[in-house]
Amino acid sequence: MSNREASGVIDAVWRMEAAKVIAVLTRMVRDVGLAEELAQDALVAALERWPESGIPDNPAAWLMATAKHRAIDHFRRNKLLERKHQELAREMKSSEESGMANFEMPEEDEISDDLLRLMFICCHPVLARESRVALALRMLGGLTTQEIARGFLVPEATVAQRIVRAKRALNEARVPFEVPHGADRNERLASVLEVIYRVFNEGYSATAGEDWLRPGLCEDALRLGRILAELEPGEAEVHGLVALMAIQASRARARAGPEGEPILLLEQDRGRWDQLLIRRGLAALERAERLGGARGPYALQAAIAACHARAGKAEETDWAGMAGLYDVLAQLKPSPVVELNRAVAVAMAFGPAAGLEIVDALLTEPTLKAYHLLPSVRGDFLFKLGRVADAQAEFARAAALTGNAREKKLLLGRAQVCAEKLEKGEN
Repeated sequence: MSNREASGVIDAVWRMEAAKVIAVLTRMVRDVGLAEELAQDALVAALERWPESGIPDNPAAWLMATAKHRAIDHFRRNKLLERKHQELAREMKSSEESGMANFEMPEEDEISDDLLRLMFICCHPVLARESRVALALRMLGGLTTQEIARGFLVPEATVAQRIVRAKRALNEARVPFEVPHGADRNERLASVLEVIYRVFNEGYSATAGEDWLRPGLCEDALRLGRILAELEPGEAEVHGLVALMAIQASRARARAGPEGEPILLLEQDRGRWDQLLIRRGLAALERAERLGGARGPYALQAAIAACHARAGKAEETDWAGMAGLYDVLAQLKPSPVVELNRAVAVAMAFGPAAGLEIVDALLTEPTLKAYHLLPSVRGDFLFKLGRVADAQAEFARAAALTGNAREKKLLLGRAQVCAEKLEKGEN
């Protein structure tokens, strides 16, 4: 296997398994920063060995075993936690004697518990809100610092500083590796929900790279959401988030073409939408509403997604009702991104000029300065209004801003359509 081929496989395995490895190591070493370093050491070892030895039959277990050995080496070097060193050494010896070559993974339920514990640790109140989300996205979502920065619409250096400070703060506070109870759990719940949804969003629409979708992240987020729903059955917003993710995930098979190219919502084959996920999403939404959470931000977004799910055809969508839901969401949780989404619903319900009026009010918003969807949406409205030259400029600007190769190609294609119309004098 060539180095390039091995690197591709390693990158895929790492993105799928890094969170699990870090979560299990955190339980063992009780230090989030150290756990990530040990996991990174295992990744480096894979990059060095796999191109020559080949990919192991169980690459995830190989990473886990290698990381555990790195933990033992760390304790030996530092002469710390002798008891933990002995426990890990016994575990390694037992695995070797069983003939498993150290490639046994913990039980799936145990890993899920560790992931959830790590989620609550990353959302500890000792950390600022922005640091909580950034750290959890790094630890559990497998996102790079660049990807997190794009999601937050802030400089990469800012995110890097937040992550470093967060690790240091958790270590200094000696935060226990456990799922909190009572008021402490409620205090962290909002951050946990935000983290889960940001991980889902990165999988649903990747901010960078060659892939339009990263299904593994969506699956991880859905699994964490369901685990959290079992822990918090009486929390309406937890069910609202599960509903939102399930309904959005139902479109996954229809969101990309044969070559991985993006297919926009109104152009998707709705026969490819996953009806099981839609039913589960609608059931979770109904449960949230029964618990009195119909006006929570996640339940509201789930209700918006349900407007699409209930429409057999795009033209059957209740756009006016959706615009009304966005009005409520904008009052409850105002943000430039919510306002941009509201503009789309308003445009579909009342015409592109109405949507353009909302979008134009966002042009001076600092946080959207590098947000590619602002010129993309504006370009769509301008195109529908016959302002083709202006639309071309907006699509080109959006293409320059996006970090996703698939999305860039789509936007450049729309700019090219505008250029062809201009050549024919159709402006």
